[in-house]
Amino acid sequence: MIITKHLNFKYRCGRLILEDIGFSLEGGERAAILGNNGAGKSTLLKCLNGILPSGNDTIYIDGKSASSMNPKDIARNIAFVAQKNSAPRMTVYDTVLLGRKPYMGISPSNSDHDICREIFKKMGLENMADRYVSDLSGGELQKIMLARALCQNPKILLLDEPTSNLDLRNQHETLALVSDIARAHKITVIMAIHDITLALRYCDKFITLKNRRIHSCGDKATITAKCIEDVYGIPVKLEILDGQPVVIPMI
Repeated sequence: MIITKHLNFKYRCGRLILEDIGFSLEGGERAAILGNNGAGKSTLLKCLNGILPSGNDTIYIDGKSASSMNPKDIARNIAFVAQKNSAPRMTVYDTVLLGRKPYMGISPSNSDHDICREIFKKMGLENMADRYVSDLSGGELQKIMLARALCQNPKILLLDEPTSNLDLRNQHETLALVSDIARAHKITVIMAIHDITLALRYCDKFITLKNRRIHSCGDKATITAKCIEDVYGIPVKLEILDGQPVVIPMI
């Protein structure tokens, strides 16, 4: 479970980016952060992960203030997949195995290797294990970074635009896999995402940001055509196609 209370953030220039952000999510819930470019979606994820400071006692994980945790504790609880990732000259296997670093001693244990191999199997990445990360496409790299994050066995998984480099098939396969793992292992997933239709299909909670604050927070019922127009400044229709909600811009 994660709870935020009165979270604020401003950059050194003094401009307030996030103001009085508060919400709570249970284990296994999948939340989408929605909003225009510059609304603070990525900033909020970085605050939740401690990359950016949000003040003491604003974030709680299972009742414990994140500000009281050391970096290893944070890494054992929260995994973060950035929108842009570097591609070092390492094998895919070794890169994913780095997800076990918060648990390792001097070297990886048999258990670390078992967990890593299980993630490879779940994500269908076995044939990529010996390839070098620097040789991967943007979409392939995105999947490897997700695999590394899942290898951490986090309680909370933060994803910044997880489908931005993926083709249509991989978008759905990746989000379906994340959803299945989240439900099976009670992992709270929080993703910043632009595609509202994808979010409605694979998430069950929604946090919309506007003018530094939370505009709405709740289940699918909160994502109405009016809400989307208020947040994005564009009229839309919400239609149901084969049982799935689809957002249609009316321009």
